[in-house]
Amino acid sequence: MEVSTVGSVEATLVVANHFLHRGDFTLDQLRERYDPAMDRWPNSLATGLVLRLAEPRIESPGETRTSYFLWRHSLPAPIPQFEVYDGDRFVARLDFALPDHGIWIEFDGKVKYQQHLRPGEDATEAVLREKRREEQIAELTGWRCLRVTWSDLADPARLERRIRDLIASVAAARVNAG
Repeated sequence: MEVSTVGSVEATLVVANHFLHRGDFTLDQLRERYDPAMDRWPNSLATGLVLRLAEPRIESPGETRTSYFLWRHSLPAPIPQFEVYDGDRFVARLDFALPDHGIWIEFDGKVKYQQHLRPGEDATEAVLREKRREEQIAELTGWRCLRVTWSDLADPARLERRIRDLIASVAAARVNAG
């Protein structure tokens, strides 16, 4: 947490979420260690914010940056690692769900399609598998998916518009259907 006194909130959050997700410590342990002393640390204003935004369920730097982006742009707070079932059968775990808005957000980095291949699978087959997964989730939930990439995070104004437009589009479709 000391890095929060010299680094950005976003960078510090990436570090904190990484160690929280690995189980190196808990959020309660972080808070017990840093909350009482924060007001006496130079440049520690960001530390409290990192402690409030830290989330052990977030699994990657891309997901952390997406979560921070949503918070930073006053977008709805998502549920990380939301599980989707078909009856009792587990179907998928979503990076972020916004159930009240009828959407989910997936962070897409290259690792998903290059390093997490199943035996005998190539990148094209992994992309097609992911597409089938997305279709199944949409059929079960009635929600729409928004995929976020590193380049999306590099263009925050465009990404914010995309998310707000999708939320508005789903809301309008619900009104028209209802």
